Amino acid sequence: MNPKAAVEAALYSTPETISISAIAEKTGIPVEEVRTAVMDLRREYDERDSALMIAKIGTEYKMMLRAEYTECTGTFAKAELSGGALRTLTTIAYYQPVLQSKLLNLRGPRVYEDVHTLVDSGFVSRKKAGNTWELTTTKKFAEYFGIGSTKIKDIKAFIEGKATNLGDPDQ
Repeated sequence: MNPKAAVEAALYSTPETISISAIAEKTGIPVEEVRTAVMDLRREYDERDSALMIAKIGTEYKMMLRAEYTECTGTFAKAELSGGALRTLTTIAYYQPVLQSKLLNLRGPRVYEDVHTLVDSGFVSRKKAGNTWELTTTKKFAEYFGIGSTKIKDIKAFIEGKATNLGDPDQ
């Protein structure tokens, strides 16, 4: 069995991020060979300008679509969230950590339903902050949208690079 092809198959087949040690454990390939294969695959996908990439998210890896190609999939993939929920998610991602009370001022009363949907879908986490909730995006959010990082500054930069109506919460 070709170790690099086996690592590629592992990355392709898992819907979640996965660590090098987990790939090694599940394939029986030594950790250093897996590490080398992942680095080689990342470089190869970058060099051939593929629509796919091997993203490093935290200390784990995931094969995913590059952000600039996500628009191409819209006609093939079914949207999971309504437009309003996506705008609420973008607002949370941009201002995070954000209090739900501030979000209410920015987006209006629909945020209660949107936040419930976003928490249930795993894109947003919340923790109690006095009489309200503090909202932040999750690792799933970064993975799903192909951001390649869970750092707040990277998420904000990604949104700024994509947004045209960021300053208008009614858009």
